Amino acid sequence: MFDTIAPRYDLVNRIMTFGLDRRWRRLAVASLGLPLRSVVLDLACGTGDLCRDLQASGYLAVGVDLSMGMLAHARTSASLAQGDATALALATGRVDGVVSGFALRNFVALEPVFAEMARILRPGGRAALLDVSTPSNPLLKVGHAAYFGRVVPLIGGALSDRSAYRYLPKSVAYLPTGDRMVEMMTEAGFESVSRQPLSGGITQLLTGTRKKE
Repeated sequence: MFDTIAPRYDLVNRIMTFGLDRRWRRLAVASLGLPLRSVVLDLACGTGDLCRDLQASGYLAVGVDLSMGMLAHARTSASLAQGDATALALATGRVDGVVSGFALRNFVALEPVFAEMARILRPGGRAALLDVSTPSNPLLKVGHAAYFGRVVPLIGGALSDRSAYRYLPKSVAYLPTGDRMVEMMTEAGFESVSRQPLSGGITQLLTGTRKKE
């Protein structure tokens, strides 16, 4: 599916989020708070949006994605590789940071993914993970459901693949609650884990620090 939508993935993202996805990614990168030239892995990097933001902030970005189609359409000078998020070809404690943009809901199980993030991060390393969310405000919740469930598939269908953009809005249902994801990251070896709703709660940012031994 991601191979299919790769050619127009960035365009559809810009349109369906009214460009807010750029702001969310910048916030995620800023939340890392790491020294310049820290090595940061963009997990499920897609076409490299977060890699470019990492590089603009002075980090050394590395991208990994399972989809060769996404990697083929990447627009970044960062080092890229095809890989499985639960079995990364990186040594333990190899990277200073990990980021991910709107990928968590596509994993069958999050516990192995969080465990692998914790493994490759050095003690004191940082994680910043973006994904969709559901607003808690009743009015926003109704409007968001209508837009995300009906309008987004129409936009995606007109510009890319209709079936894929019917799946993507529904995939938010596969995410655990925000509180549960905070617990899962803590159980995986992170501390000071927090969840920040963004743009009225339509997006969320999870951050945490790898525990020091």
